[in-house]
Amino acid sequence: MTTLRNRVQLVGNLGIDPEIVKFESGKKLAKFTLATNETYTDAKGNKTTDTQWHNIVAWGKQADLVEQHLKKGNNATIEGKLTYRQYEDKNKQKHYITEILLSSFILSKIERESA
Repeated sequence: MTTLRNRVQLVGNLGIDPEIVKFESGKKLAKFTLATNETYTDAKGNKTTDTQWHNIVAWGKQADLVEQHLKKGNNATIEGKLTYRQYEDKNKQKHYITEILLSSFILSKIERESA
């Protein structure tokens, strides 16, 4: 039987410059958001674009590559693993976060269409 894997692939644009965090241990973390767009025609015939924002995190060598090559507005194809975590704030309220742990990316070059 084939093993199923937790694997996500997205194509979108970076919403912010990656935030780079360097820890005392020497580890490096890169965090950024990626926007994906889906365009469809609604029941009234109006063209509508739905934008979803995804939180992306990268560690180690991948964080180094993100720091060197990605910036706000870049179009990129990313691949990674879907992860979930939770934390409790100082007011004892629980927060849940969904992130994609980056395993690889390709920086895309998209030509703009003329109107």
